[in-house]
Amino acid sequence: MDAWRIAIAVADDMDRASSLEEIREILTDACPRMGLRYFALTHHGSPASASGSFIRLHNYPDDWASWFDAHDLGVSDPIHRASHRTLGGFLWDDVPNIIPLTRHDRTILARARDAGLGDGVTVPAHVPGEFRGSCSFAAQPGAALRRDVICFAELVGIRAFQGMRRVAYPTRTALARLTDRQRECLFWASQGKTDWEISMILSISRETVIEHMRQARRSLGAHCRTQLVGIALREGLICFDGVSMPAR
Repeated sequence: MDAWRIAIAVADDMDRASSLEEIREILTDACPRMGLRYFALTHHGSPASASGSFIRLHNYPDDWASWFDAHDLGVSDPIHRASHRTLGGFLWDDVPNIIPLTRHDRTILARARDAGLGDGVTVPAHVPGEFRGSCSFAAQPGAALRRDVICFAELVGIRAFQGMRRVAYPTRTALARLTDRQRECLFWASQGKTDWEISMILSISRETVIEHMRQARRSLGAHCRTQLVGIALREGLICFDGVSMPAR
């Protein structure tokens, strides 16, 4: 069966998954149909030092996973770094064309192969306001990847990662409740405007702005103005492109 038909069927199953274990089972069953053995859905970072929003689901060899975490490679891993520099899926063999590899990077890649990971493919999965992430698939050493593996990885990988987030963050959307006026005040606050300046822009009193911001903090569980803006960005209440950034 061609990769597109397999991917569509797997993606549909993924949309109906209601637990991380169900997502694991779907990927475990799907990989052999594409000549693959391993998968990894993961945020990039250190699970030990990350907050509760860090999620990872994989079936990589235990020895490799233990060594990876012991050396805290979540951020420095060359595959992860390469996924930060491209929009679509890429073969691991193409990583040297995406980022410059150091001697240490080559050691990591060699160690992965020794641990049982063969050729692979990775799809970036980055959601603003969260850890960067990716979905990877790998064959056993010596097994050739199908030419259409990127087609499969891009469709299944993104749907799987989204499914993992949906299951892991079931109550997140319940937090995002602000009035239109609260969102307006919050937007201008993200531009660095003071309460007085916001009141002038919106033609309301400073006290009204202060009250809108107070209610917004209560609604989103924020303790200060900076945290409020951060939560609003994460929840999609204001847009990253509209936030004023300090000049370099």
